[in-house]
Amino acid sequence: MQVLKNTKVVSLATNLPGPLAVARLRDLGAAVRKVEPPGGDLLQRADPEWYRSLHEGITVERLDLKDLTGRTRIDTYLHEANLLVTSSRPSSLERLGLGWDDLHRRFERLAQVAIVGSPAPNEDLPGHDLTYQAEHGLVQPPELPRTCLADLGGALEAVIAALELVIAGQAGAPGRRIAVSLSASAKWFAAPLARGITSPGGQLGGGFAGYGIYQTRQGWIAVAALEPHFQNALARELGVAKLEAEVLQQAFLKRTADEWLERALKSDLPIVKVIE
Repeated sequence: MQVLKNTKVVSLATNLPGPLAVARLRDLGAAVRKVEPPGGDLLQRADPEWYRSLHEGITVERLDLKDLTGRTRIDTYLHEANLLVTSSRPSSLERLGLGWDDLHRRFERLAQVAIVGSPAPNEDLPGHDLTYQAEHGLVQPPELPRTCLADLGGALEAVIAALELVIAGQAGAPGRRIAVSLSASAKWFAAPLARGITSPGGQLGGGFAGYGIYQTRQGWIAVAALEPHFQNALARELGVAKLEAEVLQQAFLKRTADEWLERALKSDLPIVKVIE
């Protein structure tokens, strides 16, 4: 459903969270114009194909917002827009004359989703996905994260914020700003760890044998038999009286990961092959 078909979005947001969020707004029907700096978006160099797919149907233009021509052009776009999406530090936007106070004064009905690193009053602190995950315990040294969790979560938060602002505007309260923090997003994802649920020895951190990673004769499997009926079914499938880690490991070594996957599908068990 094109719920945003009457919404005009201008995006200055580069890298990953902004393009992901704006692509979702496009999918919801918004007309999106993206203004990139003269050097373009780092995402395009990192993954040209992903960049292309995220920007399909989006008008992309490179402007130098430090010169008069660029400033005049962006002001024209903002005058016509309902929503502005940014991912620069507030101080950087201030230097361009695009700080929130100035924007709100000149474009009273324009709303803004500001993707920032840390929550106020630390919005100007530098950082990226890695630092936000690391500060909330989501990095196991020396390994790097296997996905950009803070960026992806921040993108989803930005979409939610955009919908909130559009609805507020339709209800007669336009011209608001919501800041979305990538660090706060990482903290939200880290809540199970902070609560001890996924920490070592926690219920989902190795404390319960029915929820874990096991080696097979060839490959690895992930087992998630949390509910009693899955626990009972797994015990029957393996012919064991109790789910204990050592007992399960010995049983899983008798077959390959592919064989266990086939048996799991037949027995309605939550077991999958681990893709390494």
